[in-house]
Amino acid sequence: MSDDSSTILVTGATGYIGHRVVHRLLADPTRPRLRLLAHETNVPDCCAETASVVRGSLTEPTSLRDVCRGVDTVLHLASAITQDPAVAHAVNARGTENLLAEAHRSGVRRFVRLSTAAVYGKGPHRGEPRPPERPLSVTSASRLAGDTSVLAAGGVVLRPYLVYGAGDRWVVASLARMITLLPCWIDGGRARLSLIAVDDLARVTAALATRAAPLPASAVLHAAHPRPVAVRDLLTTLCRHLGLPSPHGDVSSAELAERFGGSADPAMALRLAQFGTDHWYDSAPLWALTGVEPGPGFTDDFGACAPWYREHLRDLVPAAAVPAAVPPAA
Repeated sequence: MSDDSSTILVTGATGYIGHRVVHRLLADPTRPRLRLLAHETNVPDCCAETASVVRGSLTEPTSLRDVCRGVDTVLHLASAITQDPAVAHAVNARGTENLLAEAHRSGVRRFVRLSTAAVYGKGPHRGEPRPPERPLSVTSASRLAGDTSVLAAGGVVLRPYLVYGAGDRWVVASLARMITLLPCWIDGGRARLSLIAVDDLARVTAALATRAAPLPASAVLHAAHPRPVAVRDLLTTLCRHLGLPSPHGDVSSAELAERFGGSADPAMALRLAQFGTDHWYDSAPLWALTGVEPGPGFTDDFGACAPWYREHLRDLVPAAAVPAAVPPAA
């Protein structure tokens, strides 16, 4: 076996998650060779200095010719987050097929795709091995199409639900907006959600890529902390660290569905479906497979990234007033 057999091709290396995965791989004691597929975004110098960079586009099959030559593992972390159906399909569905075809032509041994548990839809989901897939958005539907191609080819699909940490511009911002617009508990905040810190997701993704033993074929692995977080604990932690107003009073899911149902406020309806209903997934197989220890969990871990959120929250949630310091715990 040649030295090239340990080469890992990474797509999406400049993204929120991909950048951290690359740093984990660069620090790995097995020192795998990295090849980063870049399209329009330049790879940061800190990565480009220690990894080879190849140019290509997922939407242009001819540009992918030979990008997988000598590659053992493909980590497909790139995706398009958009409501444009044509772009979503071109990148997330057809683009994944194009990369799979090149990987197959080059004899790649394993293919790991980062997807999302949002492909399951609005729930409730309570730890089922694999709930029915009923995506609600253009992005999720196109990512599911890509997942289907990967699984048919024997690859592995990794599905986190909510990913938080420095650089996150969606999860905590959406929760903060929800608190601002609807400052009350939904069914007492009893819904439970799967979350994972971005650094923990990077650790476990890198561990999959460098695992010496073969990966299970056509496997869907949920990437989350083993303990789901109750929404009440989630929001209490956010409010304490970020100085947001604590929810008060209580409203039922049925009342909210009546108020925000249909097309009255589809964005809010989707947010309530995501945060007001159980969405937790069994992640034990992933941690067992990789031998990686999960982090401490959201309520214990969020304080470490709270300074980043406090600095950036004003841009993320213009209506929120951000204090200069964290108020003491109640």
